[in-house]
Amino acid sequence: MKFFIGVAASAVLLFVAGCGKAPNDTANTTPPAASEQPAKPDPIQSALTASDRFAGDAAEDSWRKSNEVLAFLDVKPGMHVLDYFAGGGYYTELLSRLVGPQGRVYAYNNAEYAKYAGDKPTQRYANGRLANVVEVSGPPEQLTIEPQSLDAALFVQSFHDLHWRSKKGEWPKTDPAQSLAQVVKALKPGAAVVVIDHVAAAGSNPDESVDALHRIDPEIVKSEFTAAGLVFDSESNILANTADDHTKLVFDPAVSHKTDQFVFKFRKP
Repeated sequence: MKFFIGVAASAVLLFVAGCGKAPNDTANTTPPAASEQPAKPDPIQSALTASDRFAGDAAEDSWRKSNEVLAFLDVKPGMHVLDYFAGGGYYTELLSRLVGPQGRVYAYNNAEYAKYAGDKPTQRYANGRLANVVEVSGPPEQLTIEPQSLDAALFVQSFHDLHWRSKKGEWPKTDPAQSLAQVVKALKPGAAVVVIDHVAAAGSNPDESVDALHRIDPEIVKSEFTAAGLVFDSESNILANTADDHTKLVFDPAVSHKTDQFVFKFRKP
């Protein structure tokens, strides 16, 4: 009888001890709290700090405020984006990195912008360096990109040139309305268009302010983009400079790289 009681007591003790443990030890399988998860790298910062960026580009980041500009445009992987009058391709490269291998960036220059850019595009895109970039050329009124294929477009200090009526003849007489119509045709519904340009005095005639100063009245830009069928979405003051009185040529050392600039976003309905 004592033997039976001893065995029973031992069994109870073993059962109680076993209840103190879960069937499986989950201490090492519980996922860490959200605050402990490693932070995802910011894609814009990754593009800006890439070790293989084109030589000299990083020196322009601070005055261009490209981090803030790209955040405002809000480009995602897989998008198709137009860099309008891309010049040497500073923004084209950053956009290329942001849209990734499944995306596409159209680097558009007319003959005059291509001449201004020199050999930078050739060097930048040589040997398939940016495989998702497509170079596009031709007059702006004849820009041909597949209809409703673009998710976004970026105009950086370039839209005013469509109003340029150069007295020296170094720029053809371009038609802003026809040129914008080609862009709008290529945009998908909902696509964003960000326009950055140098501010001219309110009420300025663009034919005069552009030729003399390379500036344009922001209200003219709003009017022309909305007339083209886009809707004004928002604006940013990231490149505003109240110290600029809008009377100096943008290349004047007193204001170069620090002009007062507007940053507008439009959308295609």
